Amino acid sequence: MKKTRQSDLGSGIPADPIFHYPQDIQTFQKLVLDHYRESGRDLPWRRTTDPYCILVSEIMLQQTQVDRVAVKYPAFIETFPDVASLAAAPLKEVLAVWQGMGYNRRAIALQKCAQLVITRFDGSLPASIDTLATFPGIGRATASSICAFAFNMPVIFIETNIRRVYIHFFFSDTAVVSDTEILPVLTDTLFREDPRTFYNALMDLGTSLKKTVPNPNRRSLHYTKQSAFEGSDREIRGWILKSLLSGKKITEEVIVSHFPEEPPRIRKIIAALKAEGFIGWDENRLVLTS
Repeated sequence: MKKTRQSDLGSGIPADPIFHYPQDIQTFQKLVLDHYRESGRDLPWRRTTDPYCILVSEIMLQQTQVDRVAVKYPAFIETFPDVASLAAAPLKEVLAVWQGMGYNRRAIALQKCAQLVITRFDGSLPASIDTLATFPGIGRATASSICAFAFNMPVIFIETNIRRVYIHFFFSDTAVVSDTEILPVLTDTLFREDPRTFYNALMDLGTSLKKTVPNPNRRSLHYTKQSAFEGSDREIRGWILKSLLSGKKITEEVIVSHFPEEPPRIRKIIAALKAEGFIGWDENRLVLTS
């Protein structure tokens, strides 16, 4: 692996340090942690180690910008302050508080996780990647991040900002980089004395890089550009759920008529919402499931 030179990123990071892997692991760790001490973001879910709160934040952060989650997370925790209150809440209330987050199926998955914690784990989130990865809406990456942030476990996982940091610092001369190449570097460079802080620091450094250098993730084998929201199935699903949250019972024909260009597509979306448990029938009209 070739040496890499970092450009001046500002935010207290010295210009042009040179790294050699694996000789300069401690130097890299110091740079990451120094940047966090000087420029780390104050995010509400970083002020707690409550596993329930971390579970909520990690599911919220899936495919959603940090700024939006920072607004919605406090209101969600205020309404559902613990796993028991979320598990027992009507789905309509959960979806109402979730509005604006998008990907509403995550709200259902989150409530199912809470119910599972109550019924199978005596109200305590298990500190196990293998167990958490079986929960609704949680794969191994999210399970790993929960274990890191809730339990300070030295687990290994990659997300977009972490990937950006490692490609920039350790693969500057590589045209295409796979996660299988990054994982051993991350394993060797993880600050195991405090993985929670180190992962927060990596994510913040990745955010800084996004603002100051051409996006290194474009060289990732796993890079995909998120599709536009406007006119998407996600936008239509959100409109349907928002309309039903008012408590009104709406016929399928009314919904289809709101999008006159593509009736088969709208009916398919409605069918998917019913299959996923979001909506149901009441006297030939669509309603949110309770």
